[in-house]
Amino acid sequence: MKQLSLQNRSRFWWTVGSLLVLIAVMLLVSLNTGVVQIAPVDVMRTLFGFGNERQELVLFDFRLPTIVLALLVGAGFAISGAILQGVTQNELADPGILGINTGAGLAVVVYIFFFQSSMAGISGFGVYILPIFALIGAFAAAVLVYLLAWKKGVNPVRLILVGIGVNAGFSAALIIFQIKMNPQDFTQALVWLSGDIWGSSWSFVIALFPWIIGLIVYSMYKSPVINILNLGDQMAVGLGARVERERRLLLLLAVAIAGLCVAAAGGIAFLGLIAPHIARRIVGPKHQQLLPVTALLGALILLVADTIGKNIIAPAEIPVGIVVTIVSTPYFLYLLMKTK
Repeated sequence: MKQLSLQNRSRFWWTVGSLLVLIAVMLLVSLNTGVVQIAPVDVMRTLFGFGNERQELVLFDFRLPTIVLALLVGAGFAISGAILQGVTQNELADPGILGINTGAGLAVVVYIFFFQSSMAGISGFGVYILPIFALIGAFAAAVLVYLLAWKKGVNPVRLILVGIGVNAGFSAALIIFQIKMNPQDFTQALVWLSGDIWGSSWSFVIALFPWIIGLIVYSMYKSPVINILNLGDQMAVGLGARVERERRLLLLLAVAIAGLCVAAAGGIAFLGLIAPHIARRIVGPKHQQLLPVTALLGALILLVADTIGKNIIAPAEIPVGIVVTIVSTPYFLYLLMKTK
């Protein structure tokens, strides 16, 4: 047993180290590639303060904020999905499938429609108001799904079906607001809602970074509680856990993380579904190890998808959410067919 524990710990640290190296490599690739290509040597020189003004403008004002947001959003969506799967004991749970992403997106579009002249015009204090509206929309969707799915408890299959229905309803409401927008904002909203890191500025990074990082760290602190909840309600109560209180707290935590991520990158589907599954296959179901690996996997997947989307048909760009969906859909169908 002790030898098995040492093997699991060794696998965990090897996995973390490998993912950090892959993220570092992809970060350099992402900085190097794009419409304006910069040689790797020049990238390193610019990062250490020896580049020219053009290189500094491209790297520090355009690419680095986008990369930081991609890492934050990828880790956030992945952690949100892992918490939802652990708390509901449903391997198909995901903030996109349950309507949380669409609810947050609807709130953001409503905010832009009534309080901002255009999506491109969000600046100053509006950058810090945007995540609040996203949280309101995410919580509203989560509460609605939870209430409609409740019938002497929350059945996992019922939760998914209700989530799909709520997601469809919010999507219809989004279309109504999009139609009322001017054509330019309609196009921007359509691209953003499909999953696009549109707030690529340091203001968005500053507005979101402390919240997303803080919530991710707190979710890792609560990982032993998720392990206990996975043992079943009776066993969890026997071990002294306040089951309903902890379940609601963790659900609110997952919804908050997803809502903040939607504010920065729209509704990226399936990332919160596939990252926890891959991590679980690598390090097992223990959430003390699962959550850190899930966060790193989510960050890596979104950074790779963002790099592909920006370069595969350059100078045009494919929204990162579409790249993630194309890659993830076959795996989602596999999980759907495997689920009893």
